[in-house]
Amino acid sequence: MAATTVLRFEINLADSDRGVYADLDLRVARHPSESGSFLVVRVLAYCLEHADGIAFSKGGVSAVDEPAISIVDPTGRRLAWIEVGAPSAERLHRASKATERVALYTDRRLETLRTSLGRERIHRADAILATSFPRPFLAALEGALDRTNRWSVARSDDHLYVTVAGRAHDTALEPEPLVAAQ
Repeated sequence: MAATTVLRFEINLADSDRGVYADLDLRVARHPSESGSFLVVRVLAYCLEHADGIAFSKGGVSAVDEPAISIVDPTGRRLAWIEVGAPSAERLHRASKATERVALYTDRRLETLRTSLGRERIHRADAILATSFPRPFLAALEGALDRTNRWSVARSDDHLYVTVAGRAHDTALEPEPLVAAQ
């Protein structure tokens, strides 16, 4: 059985859309079953949601009762539940009932995700914003993964720019409601 690998991410974050600027030094545990693109989405979600009180799940990707990433206030109240990948409708329903704001970041096409969720009941599904990253963008970042990663991550005018080892990669950010407009 393969062991969990810990990767280090030194990230210079400049999110001019939200006015968030920070130097991050993250240790991210990669579960043996976790794909590189899923790991990249987790790290990007952390950057795009970065705020005081943000943290990866203590249970890692296998935690069933915790979000992949959460933001809590100083009293311990969860302010945001951030999911990654393709969570079940039941998980999103539970998240939306438990937390005021739920966000989803995925490596799947949003139409595919919507189809897989079908007509399942999801509390406040119209308030859940989903951001889908294009596969070529993720593949480029996945191909550059190493034990120690130095990234520059910038968001400006709903566009994401990630520079790794002197190579720039970019994509539009187009969060959409999880439930398509009727």
